[in-house]
Amino acid sequence: MPMMSTGRFFADTLQGYGVTHVFIVPAIFQQAMAAMEETAITRVTTHHEMAAAYMADGYARTARKPGICMGQAVGAGNLAAGLRDAYQACSPVIAISGGPQPDARYRYFYQIVEDFPMFTPVTKLNAMVQRPDRLPDLLRQAFRTATTGTPGPVHLELPGRLGEQVQGDGDFAVLVEEQFTRFPAHRPASDPLAVERAVALLAVAERPVIVAGGGITASDARAELVELAEKLSIPVAVTMNGKENIADDHPLSLGNVGTYGRRAANQIVAEADLVFFAGSRAGGLTTNNWKLPPPGTRTIQLDINGEELGRTYPAAVGLLGDARRTLRQMIDAAPRSLPRAAWVQHAQEALQVWRDGIAHERISDAVPIRPERICKEISEFLPAEAILVADTGHAAIWTGTMVGLTRPGQRYIRCAGTLGWGFPAALGAKCAAPDRPVLCFTGDGGLCYHLAELETAARAGINAVILVNNNGALQQVKKGIDTAYGGKQWGRSKEMWVFKPGTNYARVAEDLGCLGIRVETPGEIQGALEKAFAAGRPALIDVVTDIEAAPAWG
Repeated sequence: MPMMSTGRFFADTLQGYGVTHVFIVPAIFQQAMAAMEETAITRVTTHHEMAAAYMADGYARTARKPGICMGQAVGAGNLAAGLRDAYQACSPVIAISGGPQPDARYRYFYQIVEDFPMFTPVTKLNAMVQRPDRLPDLLRQAFRTATTGTPGPVHLELPGRLGEQVQGDGDFAVLVEEQFTRFPAHRPASDPLAVERAVALLAVAERPVIVAGGGITASDARAELVELAEKLSIPVAVTMNGKENIADDHPLSLGNVGTYGRRAANQIVAEADLVFFAGSRAGGLTTNNWKLPPPGTRTIQLDINGEELGRTYPAAVGLLGDARRTLRQMIDAAPRSLPRAAWVQHAQEALQVWRDGIAHERISDAVPIRPERICKEISEFLPAEAILVADTGHAAIWTGTMVGLTRPGQRYIRCAGTLGWGFPAALGAKCAAPDRPVLCFTGDGGLCYHLAELETAARAGINAVILVNNNGALQQVKKGIDTAYGGKQWGRSKEMWVFKPGTNYARVAEDLGCLGIRVETPGEIQGALEKAFAAGRPALIDVVTDIEAAPAWG
């Protein structure tokens, strides 16, 4: 084998695995960074390690392949914190940090603490690369672990504050394991007998519902999901991570379910006599803390990870396998058609009642602007193949319940729980899909976490569009503060949730090199979206909204 440096080996290996971008806070593994000059990999330098991790997460979920983030030892704790969302969303992010070298431990080495244990709760694999000759096998293992079974984050710690102790020369050969360049790396079929039992249960149920989750998204099994639902006439609710998997105007679609869900979807799941969790772990957000469906409801669960089958609801049938392949097995085994006209009609009537209840706000011309009106404008504007990235909290509820995805190829990627994730993740999504429209929906509270990344977007030419629901507050905490104050706030309570009035984020965006557009009336929204997407540079739309507007929780 020819001699090569570990930096050259690292850069060539990433390129071999199809990595197009790495998201970094310098300085880390500088030999590898320099070697990337001779590859097609773009190094995106961010202002914070958490932002780098969020960008890698958005990249991974969009590209359906691992995203790479890197930071030196002094920022390793920030990098670990940034993996929390990727871990909860089952996203294959590979994080690489510097760490203590053996002769520096226990001697108060500058900038060094033991960050390594912080990565264990948020990764599938947390490993130390203690010598240069271990880099090849551990780097391959990182890709293998990140993409196999349930995808998830991996961390490799390199010795030295900047990872410099792993640098060196050796007899390294670039070996790319093709199947681990993407996820799912494997597509196992389910046990045919289990498939037959599941189909038989669905066939005899009077009020079945499918709850489609992130496993359908990860497996790219949207077509199979819809085909099975149509063949068996089963209404489909979606989790937040599964929103993109059935068009909102499909006659079997209920929209999202759970704590952040539509009341109509929650109603129908509560009334079901059989719930099929397809690619969903049936976690607390999806089930409104395990109340939907009510305990005792019969369930079927499909997951690529056997440990998840029956974890939160005892499963009458557990289907262990890849979502796309297993759904195809179910389609082939299912009866030709099942009439459930009354149940489907009941579900659609419940959905129409919910839509009628929000119709007034969706067409409201009120100033300050109602967020429901923003969601209506996004629904009408968002083109085919567009990617909508949503922050957590109210941003997730507004977009999850109110934005309808009805055009081919539209995707929805949402935060798994950490406010501020949406903006950097949208930049990562745009890096993964530079030719597709990418729109981020966040609030002013979420934007401010990583406001400095506007400069990153401008410098790196990452032309995402960021729409800010600027209500001058962290509105989603207001209800809890109201309760704490006995029902009505008084004194200095607003210092906990209200921001400085009149902040103009469009002006901030312009100063940081992006296009900034200020929107103060509902009639300006559509034009602002058109201008932003035609700008050819990063754009921020600052929409001034009603501080009192709050979404209805499921």
